[in-house]
Amino acid sequence: MSTARKLATYDDLLADPSEAKTEIFDGEIHVQPSPLAGHGRAQLALGRFIGGPFDGDRRGPGGWWILAEMDVRFDVHNVVRPDVVGWRRSRLPDPWNSRPIDVVPDWICEVLSPSTAKIDRVRKRQLYARHGVPHYWLVDPIDRVLEAFVLDGAEWRLAGTYDDTDIARIPPFEAIEIPLEELFPPLPPPPA
Repeated sequence: MSTARKLATYDDLLADPSEAKTEIFDGEIHVQPSPLAGHGRAQLALGRFIGGPFDGDRRGPGGWWILAEMDVRFDVHNVVRPDVVGWRRSRLPDPWNSRPIDVVPDWICEVLSPSTAKIDRVRKRQLYARHGVPHYWLVDPIDRVLEAFVLDGAEWRLAGTYDDTDIARIPPFEAIEIPLEELFPPLPPPPA
């Protein structure tokens, strides 16, 4: 006689005293190691280039909350912490005292790490499509590439792939140009 497996919920995450980044996929807790420095640089750069004009700069297009590492609950057994996430303010007027946030984001960006790339490319991509996230970006600091996807019905459509030589206008933030090389660590100088 087997016993039924208990599916994890957000309460299980709150009960874990560790500082590790933990998420829940289909009721299973997933613990992630600390990211590499290139990961952190991409997060900060996205916050600056997108968060500046869309969230913080009164001279920019505005209208968004751009936040990093926020717990987002899609349902009781799927709680994730995207690397960078955005909501239109009209859909989430006050995110400041909520944890987790139960409103589906308008944009999610995951920065790939060797330990999480498969999860970001497969499990999270499927989860985000299933719950109707309209825009999904994947940033790869090792290959120095950004892939942008737009939800088309229930399927992701590739909106564009950009490398560190591009200066691009990427949905849903087409109002600004993003210098992609600024998302990544500086390249080493060429040999003398």
